[in-house]
Amino acid sequence: MAETILDRIVQAAEDRMAATPPRPDLEDAAHAAVDRRRAQGLRSLRKALSAPGPQILAECKHASPSAGVLREPFDPVILAQEYETGGAAAISVVVEPEFFLGDPDWIPQVRSAVALPVLRKDFIVSERQLYETALLGADAVLLIQRLLSPDWTLALLELARNLELEVLLEIFVDEDPEAAVASGAQILGVNARNLATFETSVDRVIELADALPADRVRVAESGIKDHGDIVRLTEAGYDAFLIGETLVRSADPARAVAELAGR
Repeated sequence: MAETILDRIVQAAEDRMAATPPRPDLEDAAHAAVDRRRAQGLRSLRKALSAPGPQILAECKHASPSAGVLREPFDPVILAQEYETGGAAAISVVVEPEFFLGDPDWIPQVRSAVALPVLRKDFIVSERQLYETALLGADAVLLIQRLLSPDWTLALLELARNLELEVLLEIFVDEDPEAAVASGAQILGVNARNLATFETSVDRVIELADALPADRVRVAESGIKDHGDIVRLTEAGYDAFLIGETLVRSADPARAVAELAGR
């Protein structure tokens, strides 16, 4: 099978970890950070995304491999505050540095600037990255089913629970959702992008809705352009909508969030 962009991104992540040894007290420091977050009051991504009405998981993303730089100048804190003003339910922060021009340090900066749950969107392939996510103060983390065996998915879900991290488990439209569903993950995302062609298809996301249990929070991701797309996806059974490029490119992100949600 030909190498995909996802393969290249994951290899880059593994290379960065190999080149940067973890801090010796990483696990203890992560648990201490969890204790501080718990004392301040946990922010639940699941609760935020399952509230009545279409809920927007608004994304701070500087660039993407397919579209290049999306916004310049780019300030994730200002963008997140705009999203909150517009009524977003939660914030996704893309922190991958090489292909998306992200920075993990944006997580604590954004979380201190808004009152919403903050998701670390990255390419997680190791337990170490989950400890680092907790240390950064994130409320939730993205896991990509395609990168993980079923057993490894279960192990990372368990560690995430121990670190008070909620998980958005993502599949792509060109794969079978069975493994993700069987994992028991409570928040399931369907990414409209086909990794073989890099095209997006909201129609295919709709087709997969029936394969996702109704007792999970179901999130439609990518390719969403307007409120009409959200109406169609809501009717199919989706609860929430991860939207990046449409919002990041907007001249008025707060208004864009409100319009997408139909307000």
